[in-house]
Amino acid sequence: MFPLSHMLKSFVRVGTLKVVDADGGVHIFAGAPGPQVTMVLSDRTLYPKLFFNPELHAGEAYMDGRMRFEDSTLRDFLTLFSINRLSLGSYPLQKVLRRISRGLKRFQQANRVGQAQRNVAHHYDLGNDFYRLFLDEGMQYSCAYFLDDGESLEQAQMNKLRLIAAKLDLKPGLRILDIGSGWGDLALYLGRLAEVEVTGVTLSKEQHALSNEKARATGLDNRVRFELIDYRELQGRFDRIVSVGMFEHVGVHHYGEFFAKVNALLADDGLMLLHSIGHMSPPGTAGPWLRKYIFPGAYSPALSEVFTAVEQASLWVTDLEILRLHYAKTLNHWWRRFDANRAKIVAMYDERFCRMWEFYLVSAEMMFLTGSQLVFHMQLA
Repeated sequence: MFPLSHMLKSFVRVGTLKVVDADGGVHIFAGAPGPQVTMVLSDRTLYPKLFFNPELHAGEAYMDGRMRFEDSTLRDFLTLFSINRLSLGSYPLQKVLRRISRGLKRFQQANRVGQAQRNVAHHYDLGNDFYRLFLDEGMQYSCAYFLDDGESLEQAQMNKLRLIAAKLDLKPGLRILDIGSGWGDLALYLGRLAEVEVTGVTLSKEQHALSNEKARATGLDNRVRFELIDYRELQGRFDRIVSVGMFEHVGVHHYGEFFAKVNALLADDGLMLLHSIGHMSPPGTAGPWLRKYIFPGAYSPALSEVFTAVEQASLWVTDLEILRLHYAKTLNHWWRRFDANRAKIVAMYDERFCRMWEFYLVSAEMMFLTGSQLVFHMQLA
């Protein structure tokens, strides 16, 4: 199993990883007390793949059933992986690969108008019935806000809507723009809360259709409307701009373009609230597995990258709040609902699809629980 065994010996600083190879051989890699995982590999071709690019091929092996766990779970494995991530990054080969990946960052995030729509369709047009199986009733696909550990997902998502509305400082007659409006719950909430006009924009056909259907059903379609359009093609001026969970898809090399457009669309006395995933480490790249299978073209920025682009667009940062563990809790709620509906999801798609989403939801939770990922609210003027 060499050279994979050499890398794993360096990698496992906390916990114990027992690997059963394709020939039945047992290899144990142990560090300080921590998670105990038994990983069974059924394919010899995995050895070089996991050595060269474990962040990509571990997910693929789990999806294909060539990697499984005994007396432990995927969650145990991803916990061990997350808490040992720094030692993986310091391994010589991984250092080289990460430098190459950073060099390709501009190409990986070339989110031109047409490409951005294809990237959105890859993830968000899987079908509304699928997302209903694990999201809250309003189908909010972003970090909730938990005031109490015992709160339901529905209550925590309502808390998030109230928090955003408070930061937007709503007044009657305001024109509001929601960039990346999802399934419309935030725009409709703002429309119910105050006598305001709300325009939501999305690139997802599924989201656009359901959002307008909800607006008609609630009688708000005279003040809340949704357009299938790229934000870069918008015209006009708005008193308030909000964007929740969309900035991750902009691409770091388009940040200047994004904030310049925000400045052009925002009234002179206006406010914007940006809700986005980011990370507390220096600028890097998106993980290869996540980029390939879940969010093509996506990137969670270092705050330094965002501040630089904001300053260059002549905008003011008037408030910043970090909501890191709230997303870990949100993702755990989603995973539990997903797991409860697993049989339905397999019937809708297939086992490989289900394993892909399990890997995504649990690994994302670990990124916020023990990794460097965070969610930030940035208020701009």
